[in-house]
Amino acid sequence: MPLLALVLVTAVWGVTFVQVKDAVEIYPLFAFLAVRFAIASATLGVPGARRLRSLGRRGLGAGMLLGVLLAAGYALQTAGLERTTASSAGFITGLYVVLVPLVALVLFREQIARAVWVGVGLALVGLAMLSGVGADSAVGDLLILGCALAFGFQIPLTGRFAPRYDPLALTLVQMLVAFVGFTAIAVVVGEVELPHGRTVWAALLVTGIFASALAYLIQTWAQRTVSAARTAVVYTMEPVFAGLFGYLLAGDRLGAIGWAGCALILAGIVVSEPAAAEAIRRSIRRSPERPRRRARSGHRSEGP
Repeated sequence: MPLLALVLVTAVWGVTFVQVKDAVEIYPLFAFLAVRFAIASATLGVPGARRLRSLGRRGLGAGMLLGVLLAAGYALQTAGLERTTASSAGFITGLYVVLVPLVALVLFREQIARAVWVGVGLALVGLAMLSGVGADSAVGDLLILGCALAFGFQIPLTGRFAPRYDPLALTLVQMLVAFVGFTAIAVVVGEVELPHGRTVWAALLVTGIFASALAYLIQTWAQRTVSAARTAVVYTMEPVFAGLFGYLLAGDRLGAIGWAGCALILAGIVVSEPAAAEAIRRSIRRSPERPRRRARSGHRSEGP
């Protein structure tokens, strides 16, 4: 269940790419992020405000650290996207799949299984094929690398703190910190503007409630049992879902190399996560038996 929940999170992030792209064309970006995390904070604030006391001073500090890393990742990615190509940004951001196990190994001496490293390698090659590898701006690429580094620390630290503290309270603190940070940036750059229009509000509600509040709550809950390295590999499904929903909703086309990259990312998850591999193996073993069962019971199989 934790693994499937993380895959669902990447699907939600993937589908919001189209919405966010349309929204930020008509509404300032940092104002969008500030309102997005304000909605996320309000969503978790109703059930989670009373639980904040359970965190204590150390738990509050842990949540604030995670929130700073989360906000830094979004801010650096946004600044980098203005200076480099989307393909370069997509690949460099995905480098956190390599950084996460390295950070976990250095900071916490977390032993990384060989299968996870194989999965990381497959996912990294898949990301390169899906996003393309090319440099457009040294400054922009360095900013995106800073984004990958921020998420490279946020994921293993979440895995470290999640078993110790209440997931709802810990996630609420992250959302509040991101909201305060992006509000300050919006004020400094002069992007203070009330949301307007159905496109903007739809994107704000979906990203605020589902792609922020619930998504990071699920991440915090899931990382109580799923390792940081495997979480990073699962998160490489985000560009896969982005490509899929871009194809379905916006008419984007990946091409043969892009779809091959998606297949490699999926292979990386299967290799690194034994539970996922076993589920697929059981599904394959059961599939040829179904027609036989129907034949014995006298029912005719219809369709392919």
